[in-house]
Amino acid sequence: MGNSKSIALSKELLEELKSNTLYTEEQLYAWYQAFLKECPSGYISREQFEGIYGRFFPDANPKAYAQHVFRSFDTDSDGTLDFKEYIVALHLTSSGETIQKLEWAFALYDVDKNGSITKNEINEIVKSIFNMIPKEDQKNLPDDENTPEKRTQKIWDFFGKKEKDKITEGEFIKGVMDNKNILRLLQFDEPQKIQNRLRQKKQ
Repeated sequence: MGNSKSIALSKELLEELKSNTLYTEEQLYAWYQAFLKECPSGYISREQFEGIYGRFFPDANPKAYAQHVFRSFDTDSDGTLDFKEYIVALHLTSSGETIQKLEWAFALYDVDKNGSITKNEINEIVKSIFNMIPKEDQKNLPDDENTPEKRTQKIWDFFGKKEKDKITEGEFIKGVMDNKNILRLLQFDEPQKIQNRLRQKKQ
């Protein structure tokens, strides 16, 4: 079994992932074995990805959010995540640098992948986030952000944009870096918990 590991994971990919993430060679081999166990084909389909989210959120409706997260990680837009995309995603959501995380957040909100974000795109992602928040918890949100529309407007106002304006990646990153409160409105912190649970499961 020891030999099969070195054949399965190419030296080139191993070196690339070591230089682009914080994972060691041993960790990457362990992740690869776990990945193949879950996905013998070597790829995660969108349906499988949605299934993972579904298992962790039995009381919510995570499908829309899972689809957006999957899209943002599917860098070659082929409808699957290979091991490289999976590890990069794992790194970004759990231990990536702030700028990398913000680049990913921008990709998440850039629904049509055209390099800018509209107010409608923000509303679409915020709606999918609200589907993940239990109804009881929604009741405890501040009055000015307790609906997707209110939260979208609050984010839009932070960036000082008119209704039909767009936000570029540079504006997005600078805006969040200058005002950390925007990040709280933009993100949903449960994926971090998912990654932690997955990690515990595979150890």
